[in-house]
Amino acid sequence: MRQSLLTMLFISFFTFTNCENVVDCIINVRPVLSDEKLAFGGVNQYYSEKIYAEIKNEPQDNAYNYYFDVRGNIPDGLDVIIDYREVFIEGTPTKAGRYTFTVYLDVDPPDGYYYDEDGNERYDDSLCSDSTSRTYTIAIK
Repeated sequence: MRQSLLTMLFISFFTFTNCENVVDCIINVRPVLSDEKLAFGGVNQYYSEKIYAEIKNEPQDNAYNYYFDVRGNIPDGLDVIIDYREVFIEGTPTKAGRYTFTVYLDVDPPDGYYYDEDGNERYDDSLCSDSTSRTYTIAIK
């Protein structure tokens, strides 16, 4: 009975997972954003922080294409600069407060398209998930 329950759970996992490659899901190959808290800043003082992205458990994550979207409240005076795998927040804030924003990340694997033996175009997605997001807060005093 116990073994049949484990077998059912195992089959259910593979049936309901949205992963193209189950092994990649077991290894948990997916995009992640840095989880460090952002530094406090001061009004009229230069501020600079970096949020970086990577593909967890993927040694060749530099080959992926990274697409960012930043939504929410960024302090007046700070700019958001996206440079490949990094999001820089820098400038001189002009007003005190707590500012919360979310960074959304979508990634595309390199050379994900191929043709099968019948000449049909197929997409090989080696990721268990191709997007993520994380909410950050900047406190300006």
